Amino acid sequence: MSASDAKRAKHEIGETNAKGGGYFSARDHQGKLELDCDVVVVGSGASGAVVATELAESGWRVIVLEEGANVPSALHGQMRQSESLRHAWRDGAMVMTVPLGDSPAINVTMGKCVGGSSVLTGGVCFRIPGAVLKHWREELGLTRLTEREMEPFHQHVERAIHVEEVPAEMRSRGTNLFWEGATRIGLEMKPMRRNTKGCEGCGRCNFGCPHGAKMSVDLSYLPRAVEHGAQVWSHALIEKILVKNGRAVGVRGRALNREGGNPGDTIEVRAKRVVVAAGAWHTPVLLMDSGLGNPRMVGKKLTLHPAFRVIARFDEPVQGWKGALQSAYSDSLEHLGITYTGLHIPSGVLGATMPGVGVEHTNNAKHIDHLAMFGGLLHDEGGGEIHRVPRWLGGGREPIVTYRMSERDRAKIGINLRTMARAFFAVGAREVYLPVLGLRGVDADGLARVPLETLPARNFECASQHPLGSATMGSTEKRSVVDDEGRVWGVGGLHLADGSVVPTSLGVNPQLSIMTMATRMAWRMRERGVDA
Repeated sequence: MSASDAKRAKHEIGETNAKGGGYFSARDHQGKLELDCDVVVVGSGASGAVVATELAESGWRVIVLEEGANVPSALHGQMRQSESLRHAWRDGAMVMTVPLGDSPAINVTMGKCVGGSSVLTGGVCFRIPGAVLKHWREELGLTRLTEREMEPFHQHVERAIHVEEVPAEMRSRGTNLFWEGATRIGLEMKPMRRNTKGCEGCGRCNFGCPHGAKMSVDLSYLPRAVEHGAQVWSHALIEKILVKNGRAVGVRGRALNREGGNPGDTIEVRAKRVVVAAGAWHTPVLLMDSGLGNPRMVGKKLTLHPAFRVIARFDEPVQGWKGALQSAYSDSLEHLGITYTGLHIPSGVLGATMPGVGVEHTNNAKHIDHLAMFGGLLHDEGGGEIHRVPRWLGGGREPIVTYRMSERDRAKIGINLRTMARAFFAVGAREVYLPVLGLRGVDADGLARVPLETLPARNFECASQHPLGSATMGSTEKRSVVDDEGRVWGVGGLHLADGSVVPTSLGVNPQLSIMTMATRMAWRMRERGVDA
């Protein structure tokens, strides 16, 4: 167990430290839970943990509320993948968008635990691209968001989560094969940067690091917040933001303390400031249920970075799981809105994704140690929308999310997949498995016959780990939900800090970008003072 885990373990049962901080579970509390603080943070992921820590270390009284469970890193690292899916992922990683028009159904995976999706990422860390910041300034009027303005925040977060370049010797054989093939067809490959410390390359970052080497916020930020007096409450479902005289004064929800983890007793937290960091999927839901935010913009402009993977089978063993999960990328096709990133998934999960039924599926799964994999994501134009189902129609916690892929983004799918397949064939792959429902493996000649450009988009398997937008930042209230510091237009003391405020997709993994923007927001809040 790491030192950070040891510190956390002292407070797992609800004990407080000398400053009143600790980890608590609303599931273990009976009766109405009433709390007071300077700032309440709804959500404990990449953004919520950052805000909570920055403000707690400044002497503010902070309470963090998390819907999911507290799954300590040391325990998570010992779980089977199926256990991780059950205890740390939202809906067992089976959340799907509803496709509109010529769009794929997209599997969107998110965390539901203390530390949020930060616990489940591959640790990839990209800064906000300069071209994206330029677009925000010139097209959206966010004139203060320059690279120079963001530099100290980027540096601050990178130090806190120990961002480092993955060394060449940590790359898996599968990644090296793609690197060589990509280079042969004219792509420039680059080493990845990740928030790791002491990584041993076991390749299971998404399902809990058994070595505590991934510096997710449950290890790098929240323990610091707790040591400075913050309280982190798990199993706390927040349903409404409380407003009095035009100012947010707290939140109300329910403890998940009934049989089966269902909502039970009331939770009410009174605060001088409210920070919502529930993610692009659920922050709009909380705003809608509270009747807050620009109704023309809340839940709109959701982007997802739709991602597609290509698996290649080689004659020789590859054992792609041996090495860092994500150790290389290419931005050579960034001008087309495509970024290639390394990945591999644990064998138990990979086997289930192989094509075929019965004996055919079993035979395909036998080749797992001969498989390499790479992924390509789209810098999408958006098209996602959060829809709240009224409770009188049976609506519950989860929204319905639709996604209409633009024609321009749809045209990128074929380029994306053919390029990855070509890279693998350039280094001797026997066949590739494309993410097309019902399609078996194809060789190099067969690839040319697959009509990737004209297949209905719903025939593609598509995934996303990067929901952004849905309560976007902007220069005017008419066209956005928050200003450039995350302050909700027209409601005093209410701030949004998560990926929902990101104005457009980024084209790269957003973890570091979200944490950087949350840091900027927290510092600005701190400068104004708790009562401002």
